[in-house]
Amino acid sequence: MRSVSSIALLSAIGAASAQAVTSSAPGSTFSTSVSSTGRPSSTPLIPPHPTGSGSFAKVDGLKFNIDGETKYFPGTNAYWLPFLTKDTDVDSVFKNLQKSGLKILRTWGFNDVNTAPTDGTVYFQVHDKATGTSTVNTGADGLERLDYVVSAAEKYGIKLIIPFVNYWDDYGGMSAYIAAYGGSKTEWYTDEKIQGVYQAYIKAVVSRYSDSPAIFAWELANEPRCSSCKTDVISSWVAKTAAYIKSLDSNHMVTTGEEGMGLTVGSDDTYPYGDSEGNDFAKNLAAPDIDFGTFHLYVADWGITDNAWGNSWVKSHAKVCDAAGKPCLFEEYGIKDDHCSDSVDWQKTALTTAGNAADLFWQYGQQLSYGPSPNDHYTIYYDTPDWKCGVADHVSQASE
Repeated sequence: MRSVSSIALLSAIGAASAQAVTSSAPGSTFSTSVSSTGRPSSTPLIPPHPTGSGSFAKVDGLKFNIDGETKYFPGTNAYWLPFLTKDTDVDSVFKNLQKSGLKILRTWGFNDVNTAPTDGTVYFQVHDKATGTSTVNTGADGLERLDYVVSAAEKYGIKLIIPFVNYWDDYGGMSAYIAAYGGSKTEWYTDEKIQGVYQAYIKAVVSRYSDSPAIFAWELANEPRCSSCKTDVISSWVAKTAAYIKSLDSNHMVTTGEEGMGLTVGSDDTYPYGDSEGNDFAKNLAAPDIDFGTFHLYVADWGITDNAWGNSWVKSHAKVCDAAGKPCLFEEYGIKDDHCSDSVDWQKTALTTAGNAADLFWQYGQQLSYGPSPNDHYTIYYDTPDWKCGVADHVSQASE
């Protein structure tokens, strides 16, 4: 999603300790630290490598196979899930997803800061300009929260897509790296120091869950862009990073997290079809270690006035994926405060067009212990009238 509020969800289990283990980042002359935080003895420790039942999701032709079943899979996004501090809230989300028939959930695997919070706020990595180091927080207010999400996903049979960084500034994003190491977003993809830190973080996360069947796919970034760059900048980064992830973990799929911009097939010369944001969808998809393509759809944000335009956008990507022999994931979509009209047509188009294998609406919502989950006006809340027409009916149609 283009922009979401970075709400401060406070940790109930203490602040990070100062203990750290230093390791060298690939191809760099700086260090990346991994901090370790102990939970209170009264709180059960979540295993750092959840390994529950189930099988690894995989590509099967132009569709996905999950736990032995090849079909079309509806799913959703809940970026905020790892930042919840109560395990019962996390469990409640997965119980509802399981009950609803949504099989794939995309959630943030990043939360970058430049100053470590002292109030228990969950964060995953701090980039310190003064010391020239980045520290991965593996403690109770860090990756242990993601540990619990992965363990709960295993328990309830839900598959997770986890991106490693945000193009946008919400939850730190690429700008948090730049604040510590210099450069710009257009240089982020080729800066040796930054890429070393980024790969070190990837390794820290992937190594925790490489044996977990709950991981559907690793994702390079949320909506990577490189404004006015040649498309080779991002496509080269995609190929290099995907190969690196596969060298760490051959069990799981890898994808880009891109919006699907830079498309000649079906082009009507509107902004999303162009390559001004540095993307070439077909070129990125062609990277050998990219298993499937992703595309998003936000008509208003892109200056499109006709919601029906989205149907051709869905079909155009399906054609590219079909030609490449790789499935497409319609990864984010929605219309603000309107969940049961034109976006339902997009779902039907995706479901009935060869090359599309799954879709994830933006975004899932429900009541939690502290109140409702974040509402950005795209949110569809569980067990509401909009839920039936915008989600439940689609799940039912996909099961026919």
